[in-house]
Amino acid sequence: MPADQEISRRPATGIVHLGLGAFFRAFGCVYIADAMRASGGDWGIVGVSLRSPDTRDALRGQGWAYTSVSLGADRPQTRRITVLNDVLVAPEDPSAVLAAIADPAVRIVTLTVTEKGYCHNPATGALNADHPDIRHDLTHDLPVSAPGYLVRALQMRRAAGLRPFTVLTCDNLPENGRVVRGVVLDLARRIDPSLADWIAAEGRFPCTMVDRITPATTEADIARVAELTGQPDAAPVMHEPFAQWAVEDDFVDNARPDLAAAGVELVANVTAHEHMKLRMLNGTHSALAYTGYLAGYETISDTVADPVFAAYVRTLWSEIMPAVTAPPGVSLSAYAEALFDRYANPSIRHRTWQIAMDGSQKLPQRILGTLRENLEAGRTSPGLCLAVAAWMRYVGGTDEAGRPIDVRDPLAARLKDLSSGAKTPAEAVAALLSVREVFAEDLAAQLKAPLTAAAERLWAVGAQAAAKEVSA
Repeated sequence: MPADQEISRRPATGIVHLGLGAFFRAFGCVYIADAMRASGGDWGIVGVSLRSPDTRDALRGQGWAYTSVSLGADRPQTRRITVLNDVLVAPEDPSAVLAAIADPAVRIVTLTVTEKGYCHNPATGALNADHPDIRHDLTHDLPVSAPGYLVRALQMRRAAGLRPFTVLTCDNLPENGRVVRGVVLDLARRIDPSLADWIAAEGRFPCTMVDRITPATTEADIARVAELTGQPDAAPVMHEPFAQWAVEDDFVDNARPDLAAAGVELVANVTAHEHMKLRMLNGTHSALAYTGYLAGYETISDTVADPVFAAYVRTLWSEIMPAVTAPPGVSLSAYAEALFDRYANPSIRHRTWQIAMDGSQKLPQRILGTLRENLEAGRTSPGLCLAVAAWMRYVGGTDEAGRPIDVRDPLAARLKDLSSGAKTPAEAVAALLSVREVFAEDLAAQLKAPLTAAAERLWAVGAQAAAKEVSA
């Protein structure tokens, strides 16, 4: 949308967003702007950075406004987004963050804190009570974790006689609202059982499915945006034209922006949308990230430009689709072809290394769930097994040419130690299958033989040749 069509006044704050990064600014902020332009309402957003001041520092000098850039086949389309009212940095002033969330005008708290930000066990979805941030939050009023901020702010609202806010997660977790509800209730119960009872009765945690490919912004992007718009912007966001948001319509007191007017799909149950996207998009994205990186490709579009990997991703979809129930009116085959076109968009420089981050948190939701269902149904999954084997080689910390990999993962040191202690691919598979945060014990036993076979071929012939073999 052109900048001159944006809302003319800055709206009052109705939403606090935890984990303000490029994705939510390219996705949620745009939808909220569209909802207010269609139907009004005070749904301005206060963003919270839970770790770094970089986003706050970049946006503050430009009044929290920034440029959203849609990268299609034609000339990039720019739009000025003006829904942010402030950005707080949690480690600098946690009290200010709690005060913002506890403000009675705030009716929704949204989150994009990545899978690891929920301090849960990815294999089970349960709160990890041994996580250092959770141990801190159990004994301190000023929290450091995203669940801690939610619980302490809800505690403040209850003490003040206020209604709770709706917690709207926008992260790629299966049944994400229910996972966050479970984590929040567990933490609250350990602090004050009556608080947990109140949240369970009065709070709302709708599940969502979010989809827009948003690569990290580079210095070259910043220079390009200045050229396109004629004005400097220290924090633009680059994204594909496509966007999809499905949300369960379950909000505290029905207080929400007019999301439907902005194109959001308001549904009774988001599970079908969520599984389709997590498995068919996120699962293949991760598979291409690990195999493509090992094969020497920098981006997803570079990877699928190779006919071997173009065939490989279609093989993956053939393995995934039997384990996916399509949402009403959706053709999974057509969805897969649309995904391929999105992956092949050369304007989207989505780096394989970026997608490969935090694999220990992502694999259970993106790939292992599909593998489990296929195993239970007696279906083989050589392409998916190759993807997991590629992750296992990747976390060892060196690529196929022996060059070091900067592995970013909460379990990076442990995974590297397990991998480096193995003398053969079979030993590496056995060692990494012992990581219970990733592989449930029964699944690990079932996967040992097919993963060992995949790893032995991957180590022997390399990612590209191994991908060609499973796609033949």
